[in-house]
Amino acid sequence: MRPQWKAVQQLILEHPQNEQLDCLFELLLTEEERQAFAGRLKVFQLLLEGQLSQRQIAAEYGISIATITRCSNYLKNMSAPTLANVQALIL
Repeated sequence: MRPQWKAVQQLILEHPQNEQLDCLFELLLTEEERQAFAGRLKVFQLLLEGQLSQRQIAAEYGISIATITRCSNYLKNMSAPTLANVQALIL
């Protein structure tokens, strides 16, 4: 499965224009999946910023506590170098 994911990453890197990426993501993901993807990214950003509690995030953004908890646990289990990379990427 890993080589297939690398092919997806390469395809995304080869088409940096918004219009092309929109078309690619519409092809690969349903609207619900795109919204879930965006929601998860927002949860990671908010958790890393540390300004809101998990319950506040759920209430303000309409994201389930289960999703927020999964994201929080994932961050807690990251190595320090990986966490630093993630912060640089999404904050």
